[in-house]
Amino acid sequence: MSELSAFDYAVLRVVPHVEREEFLNVGVILFCRPRAFLGVRIQLDVARLLALAPRSDLALVQIHLDQVCAVVEGRAEGGALGQMSQSERFHWLTTPRSTTIQVSPMHGGLCDDPQVALDDLFARLVA
Repeated sequence: MSELSAFDYAVLRVVPHVEREEFLNVGVILFCRPRAFLGVRIQLDVARLLALAPRSDLALVQIHLDQVCAVVEGRAEGGALGQMSQSERFHWLTTPRSTTIQVSPMHGGLCDDPQVALDDLFARLVA
């Protein structure tokens, strides 16, 4: 068994009407500095979002979620943000904002495999 490493994570949320404070969990971002791991899993449940907010702009929500993935993965589509270090990208993405795509407060944990931890958190908090 390998040594456990600390990680931080935040849950991605779609908040269709900020003033109502209702949200739908759609993903998890996990950063494990000791393992040089930054990962994201996203799944937009369209039916649940439309039940919560029937007039949601699904295309726009998907564009924003795709942008999060591009930044996490450091792809060119992530622009200047995607070129930052893993730590900078994680902290930029997890900064609280009052927009349609928000993040939960940051939480921490220990793991021996950050990808397994990400998959587990995604299964428990989103799927």
